[in-house]
Amino acid sequence: MAEASILGLQDQFSCPICLDLLKDPVALSCGHSFCMVCINGCWDQEDQQGVYSCPQCRQTFTSRPAVSKNTMLAEVVETLKKTGLQATRPAQSSSGPEDVECDSCTENKSKAIKSCLVCMASFCETHVQPHYKSPAFKKHKLVEASGRLQEQICSQHDKLLEVYCRTDQQCICMLCMIDKHKKHDTVSAAAGRAEKQIQLLKLQGTFQQKIQAREQELKELRKAVESHKHFAQTAVQETERIFSDLIKSIRKRCCELTQLISAKEKATVSRAEELMKQLEQEIAELKKRDAEMKELSHAEDPIHFLQCFQPLMTPPVSAVSPTITISSLLSFKDAVHSLSKSKVELEARLKEQFEKTSSEVKKILILPPERREDFLQYSCQLTLDPSTANKRLNLSDSNRMATDRDVQSYNYLVAYA
Repeated sequence: MAEASILGLQDQFSCPICLDLLKDPVALSCGHSFCMVCINGCWDQEDQQGVYSCPQCRQTFTSRPAVSKNTMLAEVVETLKKTGLQATRPAQSSSGPEDVECDSCTENKSKAIKSCLVCMASFCETHVQPHYKSPAFKKHKLVEASGRLQEQICSQHDKLLEVYCRTDQQCICMLCMIDKHKKHDTVSAAAGRAEKQIQLLKLQGTFQQKIQAREQELKELRKAVESHKHFAQTAVQETERIFSDLIKSIRKRCCELTQLISAKEKATVSRAEELMKQLEQEIAELKKRDAEMKELSHAEDPIHFLQCFQPLMTPPVSAVSPTITISSLLSFKDAVHSLSKSKVELEARLKEQFEKTSSEVKKILILPPERREDFLQYSCQLTLDPSTANKRLNLSDSNRMATDRDVQSYNYLVAYA
């Protein structure tokens, strides 16, 4: 467990260039540390461009930094060495389908870690060591392993692209600079990169602001959508409740009215049946009197005729009115007609309210309108306030038009609510 911890520390105190424990370590202002020999070797290759950079984070320096041995860091490295565990380079890994292959490996191609812009070749960890240790490669420039080295060669002169032409906005070689690009505004590729780096950072800042703005808009839009869904669901529930209450109310009124009609029918029929019974009794009594009168009219005895005549002249008592008016059918017809009229009026009122409500629903928007026609429905004329208008403006009588006293130009103002 302790050995694994020490090995982890060795990785932190290894030079990113030679991959060995730091020798005479120096720390740059960007925070990365290198062997003094390694970093000076890299910067020696950048002397021609005049722009120096950190091999790890690529931070550039306009002038070559003065480096000195970091004593504290050197003591830490010495402590690690005393543990008896020297930093070992990781095992060579074979190149994968997306890795850059080492051009020096003959059989099993290892993964390249650096590419040389002078050799125009890529090297694995083993084959790149001569570039760090041999003075013959001192002026060679190493970069991160790249499979696009040929793109850095001038197609016309077969030379390394080292110059940036500001005039034509392209990379050129030294021969191009004295040929087709003569008298053009040119700088070194590193200087050109530094300039473009500034532009890139500004553009990146703009993009980040746009990203933040769009993310905020997306957040607000999602919130609006959720609110819209919530309010829509609530509206649906309320609509169903209102119509359910309306249906219940109509059914209740229907039940009450049918009960009223049935009660009225029962009472009227009962009264009519009572009257019919009385009429039948009266008719029977009248028929009996008629039979007695007929029999008396044939009597020959005068005394008997006279004695029976007077009682027959007294009419039987009638329990019903002399005139009966049948109006129940007309009454129910009027009631049905009145109910039908109420139905038509209710449907017309519901239709009017439905169209009004539908119009309000159609106005609900999450996003603002995009077409001019969509905006115009919210347009209205502004009335300018003379007390707050600029002194150089003349307002019309209706306070809807402003005239510039100096140039006499008219500006028509339209506000979108």
